[in-house]
Amino acid sequence: MLKVALFFIVVCSSTAGELCISRAMKSIGEVKDFRPMALMRTVWRAVQVGILWVGLALMAAAFFSMLMLLSMENVSFVVPATALSYAAGAYGSRVFLGERVAHLRWAGVALVCIGVALVWQGKG
Repeated sequence: MLKVALFFIVVCSSTAGELCISRAMKSIGEVKDFRPMALMRTVWRAVQVGILWVGLALMAAAFFSMLMLLSMENVSFVVPATALSYAAGAYGSRVFLGERVAHLRWAGVALVCIGVALVWQGKG
């Protein structure tokens, strides 16, 4: 049961963290100037956006949950199984960020989910 909870935490918190960071970075605008001082100004603006810190905290939770999971299971099982975050990311980008997700991308997500199901079945 703990392993299932950790998978859930890894998939959900990593995806939520990526969505939060994406929203934060979109709120400050596209980075077009890569000179050191311009990058420093961009970083300064980014760290002032609260949702960025939420995203970082969620990604930290995912990282430490992944460490716990890797201590219990084989990496050949954990890494492919956590690929469900791709499906969660596509869904979350559609729902929370209002992004358009093309049919071909949904087909790719379906293939990833089928792959995860095969990995789960072959765990034995």
